[in-house]
Order: sequence, then C-alpha cells, then structure tokens
Amino acid sequence: MNDLSEREEEPERPVEVDGTAYLFKALGKIIKVLRERAGLQQKELAALVHVGEDLVSSIERGVRTPQPDFLKNVDRELGAGGILLAAIPDVTEALKRARTRHPDWFRKFADAESRAVALHYYGVQAIPGLLQTEAYARALFRHRRPVLDEETIEKRVADRLARQVILERWPAPTFSFVLEQSVLLRPTGGNDVHRAQLGRLLSVGSLRTVQFQVMPLDRDEHPALDSAFTLLRHKGRNEVAYTESYGHANLITDPEQVRVYSERYGIIRAQALTPHESLALIEKMLGERQ
Repeated sequence: MNDLSEREEEPERPVEVDGTAYLFKALGKIIKVLRERAGLQQKELAALVHVGEDLVSSIERGVRTPQPDFLKNVDRELGAGGILLAAIPDVTEALKRARTRHPDWFRKFADAESRAVALHYYGVQAIPGLLQTEAYARALFRHRRPVLDEETIEKRVADRLARQVILERWPAPTFSFVLEQSVLLRPTGGNDVHRAQLGRLLSVGSLRTVQFQVMPLDRDEHPALDSAFTLLRHKGRNEVAYTESYGHANLITDPEQVRVYSERYGIIRAQALTPHESLALIEKMLGERQ
C-alpha cells in the first residue's frame, strides 16, 4: 500500500471534534505522572507490562491509542487504584470510532484492515503505514508537496499510528510484509530517523505473528514493480486486494483480479530473502549507519 499519498480535495475533520485526541492526551499525561511518581523510566514500565518502550513513549504523548489491556496492566503495575480502568469504556468507544478519522477515500480500506484476519503488504515506494515510526511518518507528510499545514500533519501522523493497534490485537491476524531493498536504503527524515525506522522493522519483524521479507536489488526478474498493494482476508470471506495511487483508493473484490495480485505476491515472496536473511540484512544496515 502506498502510504505517501493523500487526497487534497477531501475536507478533513480534526480529531478534536469528537474529543478523541483530548482523551488520549489526557490519559497519556496521567500515565506519565503515575510512572514518574513510581520512580520508573519508560523502558522500565515497558518491561513490566511487556510492550516496547516506543509504545509507552507514544501513548504518554497522546499519539498512540492505549489499548484496554495496556491500561489494565499499567493500572496494576503503577498501583493506580482503578484510575486507568475507569477510562476503558471511553477508550473502547473511541476505538470503534477511530476509523472515521481517516479521509473518506481511505476509510473503506481502514475499516477492512482493522477487521482482517490475514494481511499481506508489498511496499515498493515507502515503508507501509503499519510499520512506520512516528518520526518517519511525520517526515513523509512534512516533505510532501503541496505543503501541508502543521495541524493537518499532526492529525495524519496520529491517524496513521492509530492503525498500528492491530499489531497488538489478540488473537493476532496473520501478517506478512515484503519490502523492496531500495525502500530501506532511502534515509527519509535523516540519519537518526532512518536508524530508528530500521530498528522498528527489526522489532516488528521479530514478532512471531509477523513474517517480514526484503526483496533484494540483485534480482534480475521481478513480477510487480509497478505499484504497492495489500491483500486482506476476513473470516469466512474471500480475499480482497487494495491499491492506491495519489489518493485514489481501489478496494478490489473481483476474484479474478484478486487472483492476479495473489499470484504476484506469491512470486515476490518466493524471490525475496527469507525472514531470517531479511532481519540479518537490516541488522547489517544498522551497523553500517553507526
């Protein structure tokens, strides 16, 4: 899926209209105060509740959605006495409304993505949205043309990160990602942002629920260099495909057309590095950018 493009003619509704942003920012501040009173660093709290330090950081800044299980665990570990538990009904309702925050043209896919039991992403232009760090996503939006205002940039970054809660869902969907090596070589946002993004890929790619592969540059044959795409499957339903070009979304349900994308993806995966080789390549790239 091409997460670089956005459609300018669609009017944007600020997240603040339904109070969602205020809720998450307030919760983030409360969690930060409770953590600091407990004398814990973000990485220490992350270890206690079995999540990544970057997730704790993002939640405290209000740019990631705190899942109910996260709130339960943090409430327990920080001795909050039910303060965070009281917010769970509002958070649950906010999660149900979250997909309406996306632009109209993207909303159908965001809904399909959030309910899928299997998702397969092929990236040829940029890191897929589910794998992007906050800084990487912000760099994409900040440098795109025409220029976006700061409020729109922050809204779109928050909306993109909100989609990533699917990676924390349990039972987990089946995830696979294949990225072109050229995508990994582009230092979007500068060296520090690039290193953090490679680290994010290494972290997510190491999850047992995720298969992550890299298509190397030295392959002399390639079945689909024209565009990125995504394959999704819902429980009890046929697979569908999604493509996007300059803000024009296309959710494909015709079985014959979907078959073409499915075959392409199968060939791409067969030609790509194995998951183990792919993670080793990223580790090597990280070492080279010290």
